Amino acid sequence: MSANVQVIEPTGILDSTKAEEFRQSVEDLLQNGAEVILVDLKDITFIDSSGLGTLVVLLKKIRGLDRTLCICSMNDQVRMLFELTSMDRVFEIYADRQAFEAAKLTVS
Repeated sequence: MSANVQVIEPTGILDSTKAEEFRQSVEDLLQNGAEVILVDLKDITFIDSSGLGTLVVLLKKIRGLDRTLCICSMNDQVRMLFELTSMDRVFEIYADRQAFEAAKLTVS
C-alpha cells in the first residue's frame, strides 16, 4: 500500500506576501488526507526568512500528524539559504521529482 502523496508547486518568490496562501494550500492537502507532501520548488526564484519560517512551521505540524514533508528541485539561492540556516539537515530534500519518486519506491 503506497502513501497518499500530494505535490504542491509554488511559483515566484516565497515571502511574507505569499506565505499565508502557501500555508493554506498545504493545510488543504492535509485535510484532504495527504500523507506525504512534496513541495516542488522548481518555479521558486527566491525564499526569504518568512517563507523559510512558513516551511518550518508546516514541517513541525506535518511531523506532529505523523506525516511527511519533502522538498525537491531547489535552485542555487534556495539551496544556499537552506545550507546557511542548517535547514538542509532538517528537511528531507531531493534533487528533483524523479529522485523523490525513486527514493519513495525503494521505501514502499
